[in-house]
Amino acid sequence: MPRSNRRREEAAELDLERALAGRLRTEGKRDGVWNVQPQSASSAVKSYVCPGCGRDIPPGTAHVVTWRADGLMGEADDLAARRHWHAQCWRIRA
Repeated sequence: MPRSNRRREEAAELDLERALAGRLRTEGKRDGVWNVQPQSASSAVKSYVCPGCGRDIPPGTAHVVTWRADGLMGEADDLAARRHWHAQCWRIRA
């Protein structure tokens, strides 16, 4: 049987294990402790708006995903409130 080169589409669900995989690190900022995970250009398939500068992060652009590490409402709520930042915008954030 010939091999198909098409990717199989699967429903994406909020998966804590998948979100925490990779080079996750923790950083302290003035407003608390944050989980920071780099997103490679090859795995960035959607467009996002950076909360630091308000500009688009187009698909195929490496960036970071951040969420609270010290939130009061629990890990699931913190993960659901994650944001995508340009790496430079996150670095210069106070």
